[in-house]
Amino acid sequence: MLDFIKRWFWYDWMMFVIRTILFVSLLFTLEHFSEQLTIPFWLGALWGIAAFSIPWVCLQKHYTYYLISEMVISGGLCLYAVSLFPEAYVAFLGPTFMIASNSAQKSYRWAGPMTIFVIPALLAELSEPSNLMTMILQFGLIYAVGFAFQLLVVNHRQSEMIRDQYAVLEQYSSQVERLTLAEERNRLSKDLHDTMGHSFTSIMMGLETLRSEMNTPEGERKLESLLQLTRGSLDEVRQYVHQVGAAQDSRTLVESLQALTAEFQALTKVTVRLRTLGEEVQVSQQIKMTLHRCLQESLTHAVRHGQADEIAVSLHFEEKQLRLEVQDNGLGTEELQAGFDLTAMKERASDLQGQVHIHSKPGEGTVVTCTLPRQAEQQEEAIRLLLVDGQPSIRESLQMILAREKDFEVVGLAVDGEQALEQCERLRPHVVLMDLHMPRMDGVEAAKLVKQKHPGVRVLIMTTIQETEKAVEALRSGADGYLLKSSEPRELSETIRLVHRGVMMIAQDVTNQLIQNYGGGAFREQPAEPDKPLPPPSGLTPREMDILQCLSKGLRYKTIAAKLYLSEGTVRNYASTIYTKLGVRNREEAVQKVFGNQG
Repeated sequence: MLDFIKRWFWYDWMMFVIRTILFVSLLFTLEHFSEQLTIPFWLGALWGIAAFSIPWVCLQKHYTYYLISEMVISGGLCLYAVSLFPEAYVAFLGPTFMIASNSAQKSYRWAGPMTIFVIPALLAELSEPSNLMTMILQFGLIYAVGFAFQLLVVNHRQSEMIRDQYAVLEQYSSQVERLTLAEERNRLSKDLHDTMGHSFTSIMMGLETLRSEMNTPEGERKLESLLQLTRGSLDEVRQYVHQVGAAQDSRTLVESLQALTAEFQALTKVTVRLRTLGEEVQVSQQIKMTLHRCLQESLTHAVRHGQADEIAVSLHFEEKQLRLEVQDNGLGTEELQAGFDLTAMKERASDLQGQVHIHSKPGEGTVVTCTLPRQAEQQEEAIRLLLVDGQPSIRESLQMILAREKDFEVVGLAVDGEQALEQCERLRPHVVLMDLHMPRMDGVEAAKLVKQKHPGVRVLIMTTIQETEKAVEALRSGADGYLLKSSEPRELSETIRLVHRGVMMIAQDVTNQLIQNYGGGAFREQPAEPDKPLPPPSGLTPREMDILQCLSKGLRYKTIAAKLYLSEGTVRNYASTIYTKLGVRNREEAVQKVFGNQG
């Protein structure tokens, strides 16, 4: 019953108030004339309660039940009252109004005549027949007022229904608009990906190939301006498609670190001094980002856990390496654990064949040293490359750009995945540069098959627009890297060398997109494939395990380099990283720690 009351409108409450007033007045009248009643007062009161409640309950079920109960119970009570007091016929005027107000559809055909003619005729027979016309006029007028009130109620209900339907239509309209906009955005994204992205990439690579033909400074300046304009336009397209916040940072390493230290000093009020030693050189985006993150985490640790108020930062540009030192005057500690992401810092440096060392003692502060190789050494044997792309202009431009590098040799070109598989079998390349979107067989499927048939071949996916879903799918299929075609030629060359050495490389903006969409867990959802060995308990990468296997056989660095198509310097870097990870000093201790434990 309470559910009905919760749904009442103002007119429902109005009818309830009228009914309550009639019931109360009836009780007072019965009590006042109780001595003249032919029935006990309690029976009359019970009859009045029934006349008040039963029709109201029936109205909640169906209007027909209400009309019948109102006429029978309330009409019967009024007939009894008129038989005692002729003037009591006016008591039925209230039920007449409510009967008219609650009639619906075809019920007017019988409810109207019963209320206006039949009941007044019965009342007149019990009181004075001469009053019949007066009663008919009175009941007819009250019934007309009730009918008008019913029309008002129906109009109000219809208006409410229309408003509700309009609200629903607005919601549907809003949803349709959102879906339409989403479909239009998807369509535009696909159009941009299939047309403008490839066009910009082709233009950019074509301009790169003209560098060797531009002999005048003015020509070089114009060419560089066109390249910057093209890359900037491609970045805008990429941001539009993926709604990325800002373009890739174009500042130098020193400028990036200066901005970081200035911002940190302004926010924390801690004195940070930055100095650079040696002649500054250009570095890859990966190196810049690694040093930037290392400095960021070192500064945060110095203030949050070390409570330092002075921090000295020095960046050394040495002949073969870059060295970043961060020294604070904080509390220092014997064990660096809570709040210090030491593992992440070491992993970032290790990916670039670098190292991170931390020295900290209570009362002496903390010194963090991050060392990265400045540039990969010259390969004793050229890296054999297979270029796979469905666009002829991109294939040719890539070939001309990469052919300038002395340690690269483009051994083949392929237009799709099937042709790439055939040429891998015949040409035995070291690294395959493969596009994602190609006819017959796309890059994801081709990368998976190449890695299955030729595990030693490195596959670097190159695409125009970053696609996080495709990137995850490609990396899970065995690809060793994911790079954008808009990358600088120097960035592309260094990435190829790192991938050839066994380092997984992912473009920084693609990595940011992966973190934003997947929270860093994009690759943890899939179990390890049965045909891929699980990482050894020592924490070494597969390439580092290959190096350690060779070291365990007593092979020299030069022999290992020739066997694994690496330079001797690269092998030395790998060996140094292996010793650091294992916490040993030489190859004998490393072999004993890994293979001795496994044995």
